[in-house]
Amino acid sequence: MGFAVDMQGFYGEYGGAYIPEMLYPNIKELEDSYLNIVQSESFQLRFRHLLKDYAGRPTPLFRAERLSEHFGTQIFLKREDLNHTGAHKINNTIGQLLMAERLNKKRIIAETGAGQHGVATATVCALTGMECIVYMGALDVERQASNVKKMKMLGAEVIPVHSGNKTLKDATNEAIRDWINHPVDTHYIIGSVVGPHPYPDMVTRFQSVISEEIRIQLMEQVGRDYPDYLVACVGGGSNAAGAYYHYMDDDRVTLVSAEAAGLGVDSGKTAATSLLGTPGIIHGSRTLLMQDDDGQIEEPYSISAGLDYPGVGPLHAWLARSGRATLHAITDEKALQAAFLCTRKEGIIPALETAHALAALELITPGTDDVVVVNLSGRGDKDMEIYIDKLEI
Repeated sequence: MGFAVDMQGFYGEYGGAYIPEMLYPNIKELEDSYLNIVQSESFQLRFRHLLKDYAGRPTPLFRAERLSEHFGTQIFLKREDLNHTGAHKINNTIGQLLMAERLNKKRIIAETGAGQHGVATATVCALTGMECIVYMGALDVERQASNVKKMKMLGAEVIPVHSGNKTLKDATNEAIRDWINHPVDTHYIIGSVVGPHPYPDMVTRFQSVISEEIRIQLMEQVGRDYPDYLVACVGGGSNAAGAYYHYMDDDRVTLVSAEAAGLGVDSGKTAATSLLGTPGIIHGSRTLLMQDDDGQIEEPYSISAGLDYPGVGPLHAWLARSGRATLHAITDEKALQAAFLCTRKEGIIPALETAHALAALELITPGTDDVVVVNLSGRGDKDMEIYIDKLEI
């Protein structure tokens, strides 16, 4: 694949492994092991079994009749919100937990923003009896209280992070510090396609089940295995990476990435990384990130906790800068409008992250016979307090 990672962990000029010396053995162990483990028959049998009988895959590909009528095209929703725990995150946590077991790790750490990855990590740790510690920005602990309660109920220790702007970036920093202090017995389950190689590639492979299923389901429903447009929201970008995976080299498919514009791209309160970012290093990889002229990371903002990140996965940096993906920056207001539209047209309450992808439907121009697939990455249960606050009856 032209957009696959190379032997050094790069997608074009983005990626790599820029890590403290103390983490080198951990990363080297993963790099040397992950492909052999993931591609082994015993791993795949266990992974596929849990995806099917525990997570509930395959998720449906739903033809959204009323949204299709509204936009004048054929819209299909890939229902990742119907996975166990309510989002695509479980695909990756199952894979990484099985990886950790094969590497004889006894302790799992994770970072989380919206809390979906934290819940998914706590879930698979409860399933296998693994110790679980989740780092979460103190601001996100407040705005995602229901997910915090779920993690604690599942037996995880949730540690609020009070540094920085108390969101996803800061939680990731603390998780990395923990890993440095526990290099032998601990595996760090990174929740997105970010971090040092091999994480972006490994997480993409676990999430690629999404596009694998889309191909089969489209063939069954429309007689061909590819859409004309494939739309996904991008923060770090794992749901988008999984949805794009089998189509990245297929020029028949327009890849559409929806980022969080927050209060506006030029407002100073935004998370539109691919549009505003410049090359730099964050959390172990070279990618696009929002930074000032001195290289200091600028604090991102989005109403959506899962998109509130100053960087983007290196794969998405390459897709954006190479022109392979079409970018749209979606404001909080437009995301909320799209969430209510989806809810009232289709009876599906999407996560705020997913609402950004739905809002991009207003900005693309498909024909009436075109096939548009939107990756519905998560359900809106965790965002109900925000929705209720914005509800106008």
